[in-house]
Amino acid sequence: MKPEQIVEALEQAASQLAVQVRYETMTGDASGSGGLCKIRGNWCVIMDRKTPPAERAATLIDALTGFDTDSVFLPPKVRETLAARRTERQAPPAATEAAAAETPPAAEAAIALPAADVEPTI
Repeated sequence: MKPEQIVEALEQAASQLAVQVRYETMTGDASGSGGLCKIRGNWCVIMDRKTPPAERAATLIDALTGFDTDSVFLPPKVRETLAARRTERQAPPAATEAAAAETPPAAEAAIALPAADVEPTI
């Protein structure tokens, strides 16, 4: 799947989960960043509109890891990537670092989604 298709699938899933996705012009230190937040009781993912599609997908994956996506359609590769990200978050930091050291570069490229270091703000 192309990054644009992944982003579209994740945006649709977010909508079904009542998570608004917004693209804003960000400047200064906020430029290029984004993540999950709660505004007036509603979940929202805000991203810089200049963010490339692959990074948008990674940010949306990070944002949706805390939501129950079982009842939402997601393409199999996207669902697998989301499940892997959930597992990473549950693993202790030392285990995650050891696993990353053992992962061959070809396996990382097969996922085609960069891991974002964006932590949700709740």
